[in-house]
This record gives sequence, C-alpha cells and structure tokens, in this order.
Amino acid sequence: MLLLLLLLLQLLLIQLLLLLLLLLLLLLLLLLLLLLLLLRPQQQKLLQLLLLLLLLLLLLLLLLFLLLLLLLLLQLLLLLQLLLYLLLLLLLLLLLLLLLLLLLLLLLLLLLLLLLLLLLLLLLLLLLLLLLQKLL
Repeated sequence: MLLLLLLLLQLLLIQLLLLLLLLLLLLLLLLLLLLLLLLRPQQQKLLQLLLLLLLLLLLLLLLLFLLLLLLLLLQLLLLLQLLLYLLLLLLLLLLLLLLLLLLLLLLLLLLLLLLLLLLLLLLLLLLLLLLLQKLL
C-alpha cells in the first residue's frame, strides 16, 4: 500500500517535470517563431528546420505526458481497488466479531438456562424430601 502511494507520488512528480519541460519548449518555440519573423529570408531556412525539429520534440513530449497520465490513472485505480479490498476485509472482520459476540451471548443464555434447570431440580428435590418427611 505504501509502496503504491510512493509510486503514485513519483509518477506525479515526473508528470509535473514533464509539464514544466513542455512549457519551456513552448516558450522556446515562441521565441524561435519571433526570431523567424525578424530574420531575412535566406537565414530563415535553418531556423525553419530548427522549428520543425522543436515542434516534433514537443509532440513527442506531449505523447509521453499523456502516456504517463494514463499510467497515473491506472495506479489510482489500483490504489482504489486495494482500498476496497481492505474495506471488505475490515467488514468481514467486523462480521466475524459480531458472530463471535452472538455465540458468546448464546453460550451465556445456555448457561443461564442450565442454572435455572438445576435450581428447579433442587427445588423439586426439596419438595420431594418435604413430602417424604410428612409421610413418615
């Protein structure tokens, strides 16, 4: 459980770093576009190639970001499933405890009935002795 939480935290941190990298690349792309507008046509070819490469890198990072997001969602689902299993286990334990309590109560009731029966038997014996004494 703790390991899963740590993994989740690690994925969140990676996601955050990747997002930061994406933002930096976007900023760089904007700067290059601005530079492209300021340069002369013969110097623009190299910059256009650089822009294209940067755009490709940005796309790749975006794909990686989405993949990590999916992984994060899967980890969250796994964590939720684990929590549900723990909850179920806790409920079963509670049910078992309740059953044990009920059994104890039943045992106590049985003991009480046995005591009552013994008392009745004693009373009957006493009555029998009294009756016998009167007859003799």
